Amino acid sequence: MWMLLSGAVWAGTLAGVTMPDTVSVGGQTLQLNGMGLREKFYIDVYVGGLYLPQKTADAAAAIGVDAPKRVVMHFIYDKVTRAQMLETFEEQFGGLSGAATQRDNIAKLEAVVPELIRAGEEISFDYVPGQGTTMRYNGKGLVTIGGTEFMKLIWGIFLGPKPPTAALKAGLLGQ
Repeated sequence: MWMLLSGAVWAGTLAGVTMPDTVSVGGQTLQLNGMGLREKFYIDVYVGGLYLPQKTADAAAAIGVDAPKRVVMHFIYDKVTRAQMLETFEEQFGGLSGAATQRDNIAKLEAVVPELIRAGEEISFDYVPGQGTTMRYNGKGLVTIGGTEFMKLIWGIFLGPKPPTAALKAGLLGQ
């Protein structure tokens, strides 16, 4: 569902969460590609948003593009613990080829996961070529990990062959 906010600013809305139509990452304006809902055991956990330089419904293209991009997780569930996030990351990384060679980088990422994430808070991943992938919590950068292989691993969580849910992946790809 799309709605007009103020003036000429468009934004996407899903499950009561509105995300801006564009964001800036690495000095480049990115477009909201799509939004999807992450559910687990019939509980709405977060609304995901994918920002890319150009819209695409092709998961491989979205993962592989070596250009600024962002994935946002806007939490709508009351509280998600660090243990729950770490369990989910391990589950998701376990289904991806290349995770074994990125264990040190995965450990760096997991070391900065907040103790508690509440409804209304966000975790996002920004990728900037030559700088790496930055995990942000409510806009504050927690860690930056270099390399395109790690970036592809992170985007593979959401868009790869075993995403958290098929509906989340489809939504992020605007399908």
